[in-house]
Amino acid sequence: MIISALKERKQNEKRVAIVPDVAKKLVNDGHQVLIEAGAGEQSFFSDQSYKDSGAEILNLDDIVTKTDILLVVDLPSDEILSKVKDNSNIIGLLNPYDNKDSFVSFKNKSISAFSMELIPRITRAQSMDVLSSQANLSGYRAVINAASLYSKSMAMMMTAAGTVAPAKVFVMGVGVAGLQAIATAKRLGAVVSATDVRRAAAEQCESLGASFIMVDDEDDAEDDSGYAKEMSDEYKEKQRQLISEHVKQQDIIICSALIPGKQAPTLLDDDAVKSMKPGSIIIDMAIERGGNCTLSKSGEIVDIDGVSIVGDISLINGISPDASNLFSKNLHAFLDILIDKESKNIVFDDEIAKEAAITINGELSEKFKN
Repeated sequence: MIISALKERKQNEKRVAIVPDVAKKLVNDGHQVLIEAGAGEQSFFSDQSYKDSGAEILNLDDIVTKTDILLVVDLPSDEILSKVKDNSNIIGLLNPYDNKDSFVSFKNKSISAFSMELIPRITRAQSMDVLSSQANLSGYRAVINAASLYSKSMAMMMTAAGTVAPAKVFVMGVGVAGLQAIATAKRLGAVVSATDVRRAAAEQCESLGASFIMVDDEDDAEDDSGYAKEMSDEYKEKQRQLISEHVKQQDIIICSALIPGKQAPTLLDDDAVKSMKPGSIIIDMAIERGGNCTLSKSGEIVDIDGVSIVGDISLINGISPDASNLFSKNLHAFLDILIDKESKNIVFDDEIAKEAAITINGELSEKFKN
């Protein structure tokens, strides 16, 4: 089986889908590995390091016309996809809800596409959970970025001249990224609080040393997959009222609430931002899905009366070597259940592969036909 990775072409994307260590494992598994020249440079993986791992360095056109399995971070452009050979397979963060039109054309070439965002949250699939591995690093990076922008000390300091109060950090949305943000902020010495619509998040937050703020409501806001679901307008208003006073006292707010396949929910409106103290920092991790803050702008730091709102679309790329390593290992674990060890053929009958499939041999899966 020929397995390949390309240089990512999306703006600010520094990750690579195959790192040298995983290339070596794939070669040892009996596969041929092709890497586009310069694919790993922005994550500090040289072409020579891939060659030392047994991979071949080729140009784009040679790779896409030869490969059986193309591993990517983001879905390639339609121009690149048009060159991919018939009956090939594409695996990566394919953003299926926004890129549906691109997959319709896969029928012409019988291309199978697997989106790692769709990996089910079951025990067997933990090693393939790309969203968790990448969110973990993003949550860490969000706090580090906030600390670098914050003009005061994160930790309490006691000196002969007096005591410096610790920063107050509020994490809104307690998924994997939010939990890592809590842990990182606590390690830096901040006083941390958090909120989420899922009751299960309370115990997780408190175990990390954060106080938890939540509206008492009869309905659980967690779906069967463990993700937060969209709440009613009535609940949103109750939540807004509850946190409005709390927000005024915070120095740093990390927003990380996302709903799969939908626009990010609004957590901070204009009034909430304007109620914060000058020098406060807001990191909007949900900016790629519209943002949790009404005043955040994609790729910009917005200043509102001294409050800095960071719409950072490339948090994960600030730690791209580690992100690439984990991403590549997630893909390798997925290939382990997708490729039959004896025949080296693709098998589509595993429950994880079925859930991750957008197209199989060019045919859209049932969940994307509507």
